[in-house]
Amino acid sequence: MKRRYPVIDIERTGQNIKLIMQMRGMTVKDIQAFLELSTPQSIYHWFDGRNLPTLDNLYALSELLRLPVDALIKGNREFEYRQIKNDMYRRIGIYCEKIVQFRGRYTTGTMT
Repeated sequence: MKRRYPVIDIERTGQNIKLIMQMRGMTVKDIQAFLELSTPQSIYHWFDGRNLPTLDNLYALSELLRLPVDALIKGNREFEYRQIKNDMYRRIGIYCEKIVQFRGRYTTGTMT
């Protein structure tokens, strides 16, 4: 039976948080200090897909990483960039769609 509601992918979410941290030049110790965690184990558990950050920690991470909570979470939801009214996000969405279309034509050999 196919689910009709979005589901969070714990592994992909952990890997996404790890990637964003690395892109921002942050270490596990930085996150541990910011969230005032006694040990870094929970952060490593996020990376391994064992569990998710609490809602409070996700909210705090979004502030630290300057991203909306939704950008940290990965799941099976289809996100439509065209629904966003902000011009910057709409342009990024259009650009991403064109890249996907281009790659599809390039890999199938139907470049025109």
